[in-house]
Amino acid sequence: MKIKFEYKIAVIVALGAFQGAFAQKEDKNIGTEVVNVVKPYTPTISDAFKVKETPVIEDEENTQKENIEYNIFSFPVASTFTPSKGRAAGVEPPKREKLFNNYATLGIGNYGTINAELFVTENLNRNEYVGGMLRHLSSQGGIDGVVLDDQYYNTGIDLTYGNRQQAYSWNADLGYQNQVYNWYGLPLEYTTFTEDVITGIDEQQTYHTLKVGGNVSMEQSIFKDASLQYKRFWDAFDSAENRFILKPSFDVSVLSEKIKLDFVVDYVGTTFAENNIVAEEQKYNYFNIGAQPSILFQRDDFSVNLGAGLFYSMGKVNEESESKFFVYPQVKASYKVVGDLMIAYAGAEGTLKQNSYEEFVSQNPFVSPTLAMAPTDQQYDIYVGLKGKLASNVAYNVRGSYMNEDDRAFFINNGTSAFAGDDLEGYQYGNSFGVIYNKLKTISFFGELKADFSKKVSAGINATYYSYDTDMEEAWNLPDMKVSANIDVDITEKWYAGANLFFVGERKDFISLMDIDPTVDNTQVITLDSYFDINTNVGYRYNERLTGFLKLNNIASQDYEKWSSYPVQGFQFMLGASYKFNF
Repeated sequence: MKIKFEYKIAVIVALGAFQGAFAQKEDKNIGTEVVNVVKPYTPTISDAFKVKETPVIEDEENTQKENIEYNIFSFPVASTFTPSKGRAAGVEPPKREKLFNNYATLGIGNYGTINAELFVTENLNRNEYVGGMLRHLSSQGGIDGVVLDDQYYNTGIDLTYGNRQQAYSWNADLGYQNQVYNWYGLPLEYTTFTEDVITGIDEQQTYHTLKVGGNVSMEQSIFKDASLQYKRFWDAFDSAENRFILKPSFDVSVLSEKIKLDFVVDYVGTTFAENNIVAEEQKYNYFNIGAQPSILFQRDDFSVNLGAGLFYSMGKVNEESESKFFVYPQVKASYKVVGDLMIAYAGAEGTLKQNSYEEFVSQNPFVSPTLAMAPTDQQYDIYVGLKGKLASNVAYNVRGSYMNEDDRAFFINNGTSAFAGDDLEGYQYGNSFGVIYNKLKTISFFGELKADFSKKVSAGINATYYSYDTDMEEAWNLPDMKVSANIDVDITEKWYAGANLFFVGERKDFISLMDIDPTVDNTQVITLDSYFDINTNVGYRYNERLTGFLKLNNIASQDYEKWSSYPVQGFQFMLGASYKFNF
């Protein structure tokens, strides 16, 4: 039966092959034939029908879940594993630095220099505290080429008492300062002084400052804070000055805006005694009252502070009185262009600046006790800038500004008098400075970089360029450029070091000299050379209380003149120590 089936298959295959071969021999002309193409049926949406009922599943078994039970068949397993005891990771917390309330510092250097400081503070109870600070800096002089005494002393003491409460805090301050300077800057390069003249010069000047003041601040109150200070300043030539400053401040928030109102009450009365320059006593009195309202708007990355300064000044020079009213812009704005990486800021600010004898002495201790006094009208200071971060540890700030001032104070050399046979004061030999006032327009460009390379290394550099426009011949004793840089390094846990450098550009001064012959008048404009100064220090922390230090100043030993005919000390070193303690 199997064989017959195979025969049948073979016959069928043979017939198929014979038929294919016969078909190849047929005539290729198959003739014509009509073919009718019928388009297939294309359904439309109208032909469809919707299922209008939800089908019901009648299989009840599909709606029930079968309960499944799980059972664990446990049996004991013998184990020889014994876990070891856990140990904490070997991470040591940083040692907490102990803080001290008090310290004492003493340093001794060449030129007979002594620098001493003592700071003490103590909490009387939870709310009250007292503090005090004693400072002393002196030098016995010895500058090369100086023929007069160039020693100086500067000693001061400050005391404070404070009270801190939950709703307010206040403190009261009392201080005294004594300064001794010498007008040692004789213009030897421009004139000739005989030995008798030099011997007869009394070049010493003494300043005294007594100040009393206090501050008070409030929490959750419209009245924010206030400061009050009274200063009494006098010298060895019967010059005296009284100054009273009161600055209350109010602060309130309306909706999301912050409104602030600052007041300024500033009085200064200065008297210069009769001398060989002026025939009678000179009296200056200025009483300035100011109000500075402002409102702060903050919206996301943008903030603007809109304000104004309103000042009324009442002045009296000897017997002549004059009153003026001033209005100043006080507008500041900032915008975060790229988060904290780039912040654009701009502003226009002005104010009425009160000048005083005490402030002039702090800027230039070699002024004569014959100054003219007047406030400075700083009409506006318009500035724009960018600040932010170049990296997470590098910050920058660049700014350009244009300032316009009226009655700007300039220091200028007083010149000498015709001293042949005259009884002159110690500041009348071309070795002192006076003050003159004039208009000044200043264009300045400022740039700064600060970097914290690590927790142990930090550095910074900044530079400012100035361009002046004034009605006078020159902007007297104002530099055209200032540059400063610094670096601080913690070398080890015990050792640290630091260095700083500053550069000051050229300045102009006016010299009017009369030699022994009073008919000879040598009047000229001089240029004070630019200078730089490099200082460094190194310290060793013996323990948490005691630290030793070495300071080196003017390492390049530049004999530059900060003021005309006033060379500074050359290379200076100071060795000292600082001790921290608690009672």
